[in-house]
Amino acid sequence: MENFVNWLNGIIWSQALIYLCLGVGLFYTLATRFLQVRHMKDIVSLMFKGGKSDAGISSFQALSLSLSGRVGTGNIAGVATAIAFGGPGAVFWMWMMAFLGAGSAFIESTLGQVYKTKQDGQFRGGPAYYIEKGLNIKWYAVLFAIVTVIATGVLLPGVQANSISLSVENAFGINPAITGGVIVLFLAIIIFGGVKRIARVAEIVVPFMALAYILVALTITFMNISELPGVLKLIFSSAFGADAAFGGILGAAISWGVKRGIYSNEAGQGTGPHAAAAAEVSHPAKQGIVQAFSVYVDTLLVCSATAFMILITGMYNVTPEGGKAIVTNLGKMEPGPGYTQKAVEAVFPGFGAPFVALSLFFFAFTTIMAYYYMAETNLAYINRKTKRPWTIFLLKIVICGMVFYGSVKTAGLAWALGDVGVGSMAWLNIIAILLLTKPTLKVLKDYEAQLKDGKDPVFDPVKLGIKNADYWEHEHSTPLETEKTG
Repeated sequence: MENFVNWLNGIIWSQALIYLCLGVGLFYTLATRFLQVRHMKDIVSLMFKGGKSDAGISSFQALSLSLSGRVGTGNIAGVATAIAFGGPGAVFWMWMMAFLGAGSAFIESTLGQVYKTKQDGQFRGGPAYYIEKGLNIKWYAVLFAIVTVIATGVLLPGVQANSISLSVENAFGINPAITGGVIVLFLAIIIFGGVKRIARVAEIVVPFMALAYILVALTITFMNISELPGVLKLIFSSAFGADAAFGGILGAAISWGVKRGIYSNEAGQGTGPHAAAAAEVSHPAKQGIVQAFSVYVDTLLVCSATAFMILITGMYNVTPEGGKAIVTNLGKMEPGPGYTQKAVEAVFPGFGAPFVALSLFFFAFTTIMAYYYMAETNLAYINRKTKRPWTIFLLKIVICGMVFYGSVKTAGLAWALGDVGVGSMAWLNIIAILLLTKPTLKVLKDYEAQLKDGKDPVFDPVKLGIKNADYWEHEHSTPLETEKTG
């Protein structure tokens, strides 16, 4: 099984996908004239605007829901894996993927808003919806929906659960089966409560957990501040093959940095648009800008926190796949949350293992919640013309089962299965957003033109010649009656 999955990953995660992700991010960064820099001043105000309604959630809730999907095990275990196989230079390529990926995140999240629909009393949207409505290719939309249900409902939850159980076992010696059972219990309570409960949990837990984690990382960094210049030099020199020790693994640094960058921030993968589409806003570009910011939070803040803790304390190994060990500071320890636990323990003995285990629990658990929401949205798309409520119930049972399965299986298989899911979605979504570039840039231009005229932008697809934006044409009120500050 593991050999087959690794073979499949070799095809999906070929160099073509690595450079496609980088290239698309660069293209959208240039096409939007560095939107992720120009509109930074708008992010804070937009984040807290947008009222809730019976059908939608607020911009901040949508951001939190999106962040709950982005901020997960990739921010702790994924960073450790990138360093272990690609060296310290992989961290730079994760940063680069975040900066460029913010452009891709804007495009896909804006599309999610443009082509969203009101279904069963709530907003639904995402790649399946904009592929069908924007490209008029129904079979492609159905294919994406099926792949996403399998990826987020079956393949990816096990990765998050595996990291939780492994870190809890390291910290407290608790059997992974017991941890898996507890995760399943909490998950069932939340997902059987619907999307509004998921959003409420996300908006409380996500900001708290990210802030606490970053504060600990900053404390460790300041306590070892004399090491920081050397760490930064190591990251940048290794990223371009200039470091003597890591010069021979430049390809691995780029590959693992981009791969784990995508896995962590999910820009271009097609996950962010699901949460973005659920927001109640007056113009699609507003939520697109907010979602672009979520990529920064994920990688430039949370992933960097992990990287600095690991590198500044020297708690890591570097062994390229199929190559000889370059750094063996941790003996034969497998890459994963253990690296971060050792890093925190080096500064705060007795605190590191439980703190990282708790952080990882919240990071990964909220990601599993977000995965369920994405799987449910795509299942709702598949069932939109035929009512099959039993399929939603079955999905809840399956995801709970996969969470328990992932908790007790080996990390290698769990990550390999997760990579298959991420890579498959990325291929399908990136091709779709490239084909929909023109209407998305029209939306951005319209938003900026209204801002320039001193207006609060309101979206009118007919004026822009954008077809099949049914909700905005027929149901959206102008001005948005539910939108308010706060």
